[in-house]
Amino acid sequence: MADYDLIVRNAKVVTEDRQTEGDIGVKDGKIAAIEPGLKGTAAREIDAGNKFVLPGGIDSHAHIEQKSGFGIMCADDFYSGTVSAAFGGTTTVIPFAAQHRGMSLRQVVKDYHEAATPKAVIDYAFHLIITDPSQQVLGQELPALIKDGYTSFKIYMTYDAMKVSDYQMLDILALARREGALVMVHAENHDMIQWLAHHLIEQGHGAPKFHAIAHANIFQCGKNHCRGALLVNIQHHHVTQRAAWQAGKIAHGELVRMVLRILHGARLE
Repeated sequence: MADYDLIVRNAKVVTEDRQTEGDIGVKDGKIAAIEPGLKGTAAREIDAGNKFVLPGGIDSHAHIEQKSGFGIMCADDFYSGTVSAAFGGTTTVIPFAAQHRGMSLRQVVKDYHEAATPKAVIDYAFHLIITDPSQQVLGQELPALIKDGYTSFKIYMTYDAMKVSDYQMLDILALARREGALVMVHAENHDMIQWLAHHLIEQGHGAPKFHAIAHANIFQCGKNHCRGALLVNIQHHHVTQRAAWQAGKIAHGELVRMVLRILHGARLE
């Protein structure tokens, strides 16, 4: 019987803390040995030819085979999306399983697994999107899903079909604190953005460049300050203005200890 399922020989091996040259032995789907001139046999051997062998990437924010709040389906399904990821060196994706209003969150997770399982060619997990935090969802489904390993979920402060109220958001944050989950917040003031966008369009300012004006600094910072009411881990998403990003970094430490990651900082210079 072979000692390993796979040996990759003559590799420039890159790990999280060092680069070495040698061979990699894989057994039962796990790396069992890394050393020069690895002894033993394998069912399969690959000569890396002195090329780099790197850990696979993890894409922790992806939208795959997901229907938006506007009813539009993403272009990629779980086959095309994961094949594309694999070609880029990504071996795990974490897309969103999106609840829309009236849906059972448990059924949403089941539906996304049914879409992903027969098509995905790499590992995957799910963040949840919560748009309808009903008593059933907050009292039963979400705590059970967290215990099952779905420990991160996203909420929206904007978009009519997806936004939650401040009251609902506080309920979700309190649950996350209690259960040890991570909340991702699409943090924008919906009404202020809608008001300014309406008046920009009225004046004929519909070009893409006016998107940034409609999403002015104050619209992205204002509501973020109230998060100090709870001790909870938060990610802020889709922040486009420097002041909003800096406010996230500061995170009003005199009120709260938060783990913040600022994603998609499109206008950070």
